[in-house]
Amino acid sequence: MLKVDLSAVRSFVNVDPLMNEAIRALDVLDRRTGAGNDFLGWLDLPENTSEELVAACEAVVEDWKKAGINLVVAVGIGGSYLGAKATLEALSHTFSSQLGAPQVVFAGHNLSEDYHSELLDLMEQRETAVIVISKSGTTTEPAVAFRIVKEWMEKRYGQEQARQRIVAVTDAARGALKGLADREGYRTFVIPDDVGGRFSVLTPVGLLPIAAAGFDIRALLQGARDMAALCREQSEANPAIQYAAARNALYRSGKKIEILVNFTPKLQYIGEWWKQLYGESEGKQGLGIFPASVNFTTDLHSMGQYIQDGERTLFETVLSVEAPKRNLEIPIDPENLDGLNFLAGRRMEACNRMAELGTRLAHIDGGVPNIRLEMPRIDEYHLGALYFFFEKACGISAYMLGVNPFDQPGVEDYKKNMFALLGKPGYEEQTREIQKRI
Repeated sequence: MLKVDLSAVRSFVNVDPLMNEAIRALDVLDRRTGAGNDFLGWLDLPENTSEELVAACEAVVEDWKKAGINLVVAVGIGGSYLGAKATLEALSHTFSSQLGAPQVVFAGHNLSEDYHSELLDLMEQRETAVIVISKSGTTTEPAVAFRIVKEWMEKRYGQEQARQRIVAVTDAARGALKGLADREGYRTFVIPDDVGGRFSVLTPVGLLPIAAAGFDIRALLQGARDMAALCREQSEANPAIQYAAARNALYRSGKKIEILVNFTPKLQYIGEWWKQLYGESEGKQGLGIFPASVNFTTDLHSMGQYIQDGERTLFETVLSVEAPKRNLEIPIDPENLDGLNFLAGRRMEACNRMAELGTRLAHIDGGVPNIRLEMPRIDEYHLGALYFFFEKACGISAYMLGVNPFDQPGVEDYKKNMFALLGKPGYEEQTREIQKRI
């Protein structure tokens, strides 16, 4: 199970006084008496996700296998995309597409014409199914993408067969996508009303695409279930308490930027998911730690200099994986032109581990506090645990900060400007005002 190591934080700040504050914030969260408490359904997902829901996800996947589906397009943005994307990137063979394995790919998370045109090129070469994910069905990026993908599916397969290849993950009773799904007869899965997008990876939003990629969603939920039990404990042994207390202690000492660090490229999109979770939850009212992420050792050759010697307003959280899946030894070279024969016979991961340790020590010496999260291995069980750990710690941390973790008022501002610039009906006044500025 995940462990939190604060030994490289305590020389910078005293975390202990914030432990009790974090425990009080946990109590507010678990008793559901804090701001945004109508969006706490994610707390119950590990224990309350039904066998019927899991079986329904597996049934869709089985039906698509029988139909020869070898490409699933998941349409969504933000929390409707990042959890599944992070899980697939972590669990898949790095070169799975080149090996010809069935694929889950993503659409509707940007407005790039080239991206979606090239997606259609791929769909031409495959037997395709679609998962469209949106509570409302009107969010611009996925709505535009689904309109394009739906038209393509109906032209290629005909309306009746397209219906069998499209699943909607949406609101239980209302919204444009729900209405369309009912009219067309799509199979549907429900996004719970009390679960916000960035906390939805353990709902059908994440479970269905993850199952479609061939991974074990039961193990994912079990990992989350076991972590949920640990994170209910009102003591300093609770890993979510430790993490929330440490990052708030660092923030109050002037560390305004948190960098999530990994030493395996499989975890790159865990960083992307984590950035949304913490950025949308805490960045309000002129407050909040700015979340960033880097991929080491790669980014040591680009960002390493700043982290080592730049402004001392940052700290690192290192996501450390104890055991890789594979074993690869460094060979001996008789000529030894690169001078690396001293490494011959060692596993490549031994070099990676020493790079991690050496980097942590150098950055600590350079004035960068360092939280270490120890993860036994990358698999479904431990990813489920990791997701719930970060979510629970996020709720605690935001309450300590004094903000509502479960709203995102600032996200709407760019949309209003975009709609005005596009000439959306009802935005005429905003269009006139914004045209004066450009």
